Amino acid sequence: MKIGFVSERGFGEPRIAVMPPVIDRYRKTGIEVLVERGIGDHIGLTDGIFQEAGAELADPGTVPGSCQILARLRAPASEEIPAIPAGTLHISFLDPFTETDRMECMAAQGITAVSMQMIPRSTYAQKMDALSSQANLGGYVAVILGAARSARIMPMMTTPAGTIKPMTVLVVGVGVAGLQAIATARRLGARVSAFDTRPVVEEQVRSLGAKFVKIDIGETGQTQDGYAKELTPEQLRMQREGMNRICAHSDMIITTAQVFGRPAPRIITTEMLAAMRPGTVVVDMAVESGGNVEGSRKDAEVDEKGVIIMGHSNLPGRVPVDASTMYAMNVFHLVQEFWDADAKAIRLDAGNQIIEACLATQDGAVLLKPSG
Repeated sequence: MKIGFVSERGFGEPRIAVMPPVIDRYRKTGIEVLVERGIGDHIGLTDGIFQEAGAELADPGTVPGSCQILARLRAPASEEIPAIPAGTLHISFLDPFTETDRMECMAAQGITAVSMQMIPRSTYAQKMDALSSQANLGGYVAVILGAARSARIMPMMTTPAGTIKPMTVLVVGVGVAGLQAIATARRLGARVSAFDTRPVVEEQVRSLGAKFVKIDIGETGQTQDGYAKELTPEQLRMQREGMNRICAHSDMIITTAQVFGRPAPRIITTEMLAAMRPGTVVVDMAVESGGNVEGSRKDAEVDEKGVIIMGHSNLPGRVPVDASTMYAMNVFHLVQEFWDADAKAIRLDAGNQIIEACLATQDGAVLLKPSG
């Protein structure tokens, strides 16, 4: 049994799904590792390093046809799917609720596809939870990018010329990314506030030394996986009104609110931007799914009358070494979970809760579909 890894640099993805320290883990499990030549050149990992770790090298384009398991970051492009043999177990980030055409193509090709987005947020599955591991890094990077773009420093500083007040940072959405953004901004010395529709996260916010902003928008809650439930249009209006004042007095705002399988909720409106002070930096972490900020553009910075809106996508990809290290371990733990050492094969037990949640296609059928 071989697991193959391909480079996705041609599609703008700097992360990779395997790192040298993980290769020995696969080999001890009984799985051989096949790596595309040049996969790690851009992060200082030569082919020789992968060979020394025990991997076999293959020319670009030949990996999918030479392995039984194919692991990567992104969903395959439409032109790549025919090159993946039927029966291959394909592991990557897949959004089965919006990428329906791609799911149909993968099913028709006979590919067994696992969506890393759909790994359950449970204690048992935590070591496989790539969505959380990457969101953690994204929250960190968002603060660093915002701090680098701001004309202000983050910490309070006492100087011969007087005391500089700390930067005020507002984090909207207290999931994994939001919590890391709070922690990072606090470590850099900023005064941090945070808002989330779930009152249950207040304790987490306060434990990080930040202030939890309370806005009465009626009954809210979270899904069984811990994500915020989608708000009604009326609740969104009430939320915007309540946030308007605090946004106007913030030096940096980081928005992280996303609803899986649906466009991101619009939280920061043009009217709210107009009320902000020139020089305010707004980092929209949800730009890839439509954006929380009106006027934000993917992979661009927008100057809205002095307010800088940053819409950079793939924030974890800006720290590709650590992001790849974390993702590689997530993938390994997933493969190990379903590896039958005696049969030297992957066994996807239909009754397993993890497989029920993340298996997107199998035996020519799409298993995960949009509801309604």
